[in-house]
Amino acid sequence: MAAAVSAQPGSGVRFDWGLAGAAELGRVCAALVVVDVLSFTTTVEVAVGRGMRVHPFPWGEQAAAYARRVGAVAATGRRQVTRDHPWSLSPAALSRAPVVTDLVLPSPNGSAISAAASATGLPVVAANLRNARAVGRWLTSRGYGSTAAPVGVVAAGERWPDGSLRPSVEDQLGAASVLDALSGAPGGLSVEAATALAALASIPDIPAAVRGCVSGRELIEGGFAEDVEIAVRLGASDVIPLLRQGVFSAA
Repeated sequence: MAAAVSAQPGSGVRFDWGLAGAAELGRVCAALVVVDVLSFTTTVEVAVGRGMRVHPFPWGEQAAAYARRVGAVAATGRRQVTRDHPWSLSPAALSRAPVVTDLVLPSPNGSAISAAASATGLPVVAANLRNARAVGRWLTSRGYGSTAAPVGVVAAGERWPDGSLRPSVEDQLGAASVLDALSGAPGGLSVEAATALAALASIPDIPAAVRGCVSGRELIEGGFAEDVEIAVRLGASDVIPLLRQGVFSAA
């Protein structure tokens, strides 16, 4: 009974956090939306918008070996970018890097969740503050959001040093933006989704909130303010990155 209840039955739009939340919703939903604003899903959307195919991969040294195996380029960490290898998790760097056909994009949160979710065979969409409205339109136009075909929206969150989940402001706001776009779905929102959505009403300036939150400040103080500015361009994109057979490409 507890397992059934934790999947938020009876609602067309559901919400949870992190890898465990994605696994739970993936058991019962017809589609999943992954939100990792700073920066995996923003970087995926930028890359897919430029015509690249993005392979999500958990963070770790094996990404390069996997990229060689599938004939792709492996993205690096932000600080490992060089003139000869400009592909990284930074959406700013990736917006200027040469276009490659296939890019392996590892990250400890959004990418790991997406890679795990691909095993379910469900449609998995990468959403952010830039394309949230477009994602909502795309899902509802295809009949998702009913009790028969529920959507699970997953905020990736960040990690504490011990590896535990740290819920993050930017991903709650990104997920809330997707939930707002899905709020008219015929199956209605679960209590968890409605509570997450309520965050939007208390934040009059979303870009300022993202700049001022822990994750935003970390990037800005680390020299990556442009990544934050790209991520907070609300409604700037109609690109729908859809994960099919382990690869994100344009829906």
